[in-house]
Amino acid sequence: MRRTTLLTIIYAIVIYTTAISCKEESHYAPERIKGEIILVNQNSPTSEEITQAILPYKEAIQAEMDSVLAIAPASYTKKDGKLNTAVGNMMADAVYEMANPIFQKRTGYPFNAVLLNYGGIRSALNKGNITTRTAYEIMPFENEVVVVELSGKQMRSLFEYLKGGSAHPIAGMEIQLSATGDLLKTQVQGQDINDNETYFIATSDYLKNGGDHMTFFENPVSTLTLDYKIRNVLIDYFKKYDTIAPVRDNRFTRDSK
Repeated sequence: MRRTTLLTIIYAIVIYTTAISCKEESHYAPERIKGEIILVNQNSPTSEEITQAILPYKEAIQAEMDSVLAIAPASYTKKDGKLNTAVGNMMADAVYEMANPIFQKRTGYPFNAVLLNYGGIRSALNKGNITTRTAYEIMPFENEVVVVELSGKQMRSLFEYLKGGSAHPIAGMEIQLSATGDLLKTQVQGQDINDNETYFIATSDYLKNGGDHMTFFENPVSTLTLDYKIRNVLIDYFKKYDTIAPVRDNRFTRDSK
């Protein structure tokens, strides 16, 4: 009994002491806080210790960025056509080819077409080695693929927007303008627009949110984000093919008469 009583007293003392200690510590506060602004710019002295610490990471990143993925037999820029360009067609075709299997796996059916923006092409595809760095130069932004479901009416608004004449990258669609700029043909997968159907269009999250005044994307019937950056689409596309030789074609044309 005495042993039990002694242990009980010890436990009580420990619990009481801990409680008092925690209570006292709760009143602790810093006496003062001192801060200092340290400016870092191109004139700041370098630290050899820091330079050596980050060197292995820098070399690994550079090796990855400079790894050759494919070859381009010529140079292609977004200025090589008025309505569709080789590099723009490549980007749209890459999204169509690489992102469609992901969408189809999640939904059970493919999306119908692709629409990107002319301004999103930030660099040429230059002749020679195509590297990971090439993908970053063409698409330096963090934009990712989003598939939006549009009504027939929204698709008509999409085509009305595109007849403005910029060479926005498209795939799965065909547009033909008259000599005066009127719409003569607007098709998706070779079919005219049906107002009673909906269409699944792959685009970027930037455009889906109304970027470049593409307001027809703002209230879609449905939306599915693929968590697939357009830059990574390009990297995967470059890895898939030994030679990247895109061409201009008849997906967006204008009558000369």
